[in-house]
Amino acid sequence: MAAPKNGLVPGDDGKVRCFWGASDPLYLPYHDREWGFPVADDRRLFEKICLEGFQAGLAWITILRKRENFRKAFKNFEPAAVARMNARSVEKLLKDPGIVRHRGKIESTIQNARRYAELREEFGSLAAYVWRFEPPAKERPKKLTWNALKKMPKTPTSLALSKDLRKRGWSFVGPTTAYAFMQAMGLVNDHVEGCHARKPALAKRRAFKVPKAKG
Repeated sequence: MAAPKNGLVPGDDGKVRCFWGASDPLYLPYHDREWGFPVADDRRLFEKICLEGFQAGLAWITILRKRENFRKAFKNFEPAAVARMNARSVEKLLKDPGIVRHRGKIESTIQNARRYAELREEFGSLAAYVWRFEPPAKERPKKLTWNALKKMPKTPTSLALSKDLRKRGWSFVGPTTAYAFMQAMGLVNDHVEGCHARKPALAKRRAFKVPKAKG
C-alpha cells in the first residue's frame, strides 16, 4: 500500500489509522493495541529486540506472520531458556521453515540472551535499562506528521541505545533497528497525528510507571 500524503487512511470500521496499520489484516490489532504502547515486561522487550533483528532487510509483516513460530522455536523468548540453546539448537532451527533461517540472526538471538543476564544483574531488569533511553522532548517533533516521521529512520537516542548495546556484546541492534524497537515498545509514540491510536497510546504512557534501575 502506497502511503498517502498525510500517512493516514480511514478503515472500514470508520477509524483513521497510520496507513501501514490498514495494509494487512494482521496489522490491525498490532497497530491498534501493541505498537507504540509502553512495555515494561522483560520477556516482551527481549522478544521484540530479537524479532527486530530478524527483520533486518525484510518487511515487519514477514516477521509478524511468523511470530508464533518464532515463539515456539525460541522457547517463548524466555531469556534464560534461550541462553541455554547451543550449536545443536542452531542447526535444528536452520531447518525450521516457520522462521527466518539466517544463521547469524539465530546465533545473535542466543548470544543476546546470554548478554541479557548481565544487563539484568547491573540494572535489575531489561526494562529498567531500556527505559533509560526514552528520548527527551527536545528530540521529538512538536507535531508528529507523516513528513516528520519519514525523516526519522534513526535518532540520536536510538544511536545511543544501539552503541551501548553493541558495547555490551549485543548484535543485530543497529540504530535503525533500535529505533523500530523504541517505536514498537512505546518509548516513542509515532502514531501520526490524526491516527485513532495516538491518544490511547499517550494515555497509557501517562499512566505508565517507568521502571527504575536498582540502586
